[in-house]
Amino acid sequence: MRSQYLSLLFLLFVVVGVVCVVVDAQWTGKWTPVDPKSAHVVEMAKFAVDAHNKQAHTDLKFVGVLKAETQVVFGNNYRMTLEATDGVGGAAKKYEAIVWEKAWEKFLGLIAFRKTWD
Repeated sequence: MRSQYLSLLFLLFVVVGVVCVVVDAQWTGKWTPVDPKSAHVVEMAKFAVDAHNKQAHTDLKFVGVLKAETQVVFGNNYRMTLEATDGVGGAAKKYEAIVWEKAWEKFLGLIAFRKTWD
């Protein structure tokens, strides 16, 4: 009786483990659309513009987020298409930025920032 109980318990752990691996494979690494107007996404986009300005010695001014996606990694990546002006009254141009956030460490890092041509 006890060996049957242990066998069933072992089988349950195996099934739960397989389900966890399958679910994790579906969630980790996949880009998922998020609301570009959410306060958190806007915060990530503003950080991207500010960090880019410091790195590239530019004076871009944040305008808004047009599209946003998130990716679960060791934290979260935010890939955003945003608009910014060059600070001298020019027309807004589109940029793509990727920000890496580790919320539990209060860490933000700019992974990429580039002008788009569409």
